[in-house]
Amino acid sequence: MRIFEGLTEKMPIKNAVVTIGTFDGVHLGHQEILKTLISEAEKCEGESVLLTFYPHPRMVLFPEQADLLLLQTQTEKLDKLASVGLQNVVIYPFSKEFADLSAERFVEDILIKGLQAKMVIIGYDHQFGHNREGNLAFLKKYAEKGFFELLEIPAEQIDEANISSSKIRTAILGGEISTANAFLGAPFELRGTIIKGLQNGRKIGFPTANIHVDDVQKIIPATGVYAVEMDVAGTACRGMMNVGWRPTIEEEKLERKIEVHLFDFQKEIYDEACQIRVLQFVRAEHKFPNLEALKVQIQRDEETVRAYFSTAQLS
Repeated sequence: MRIFEGLTEKMPIKNAVVTIGTFDGVHLGHQEILKTLISEAEKCEGESVLLTFYPHPRMVLFPEQADLLLLQTQTEKLDKLASVGLQNVVIYPFSKEFADLSAERFVEDILIKGLQAKMVIIGYDHQFGHNREGNLAFLKKYAEKGFFELLEIPAEQIDEANISSSKIRTAILGGEISTANAFLGAPFELRGTIIKGLQNGRKIGFPTANIHVDDVQKIIPATGVYAVEMDVAGTACRGMMNVGWRPTIEEEKLERKIEVHLFDFQKEIYDEACQIRVLQFVRAEHKFPNLEALKVQIQRDEETVRAYFSTAQLS
């Protein structure tokens, strides 16, 4: 997959078949659009193109919503797009000036002149341009004049899935990770670096890898314990993850921590990059009267998670 940062004077894309959107999460609804995009590109011996935006438009248009959290970092999104077979991604810098661009200028400067689109594929309810004045009917005027072909993704195809990035964010923040994963079509992922912690887990027989997630806009699951798989140091491991404030150990809520206890794993992995797949919510976070009570509960958690792995149908 080729990645373009903005538009060049002559884009090296043959017979561009284009769709437009932020595609945060690349969920099953997005994947339906991408399947159509890729199929139509093959039919006309062209290339599939996603025109997407960075930063997320809501962060530019509504800065008071600075707490908007995203399902994927930019790298995670690009990796997912490549995995579904997309050929080209054009990442257009989103700014207030760009948001003020009229629908007419958007179509003529970007779709026609910039991308030289052979076909444009959009959902029935897609809107674009200043004040969202551009829509399917607006694009039809250009298609009728022969500037490009236009294909609508019908309401039935989009609404049947009843999926949105907002719904998935709500599920993740509510601890409903199974629902989120069903909508995503794959386990929700976290990527980060393993950093040194206080080693309190080691003291009670459950050493943990402390995970630092670099992107502050990346959504983190609700506090609690989860069954996870983690790729680290060339090894795929199973274990359990705790997201929370560690109330049994720390009185003040200073910073939420992400800690993973890996089963049957002994390597030192400080400073290693890791990738976590969050599979199942186990329980909410609790404050225990002492470390011994916490240890007993963690033992129960491990039994629960091992039992989950023994019966789960995992790919």
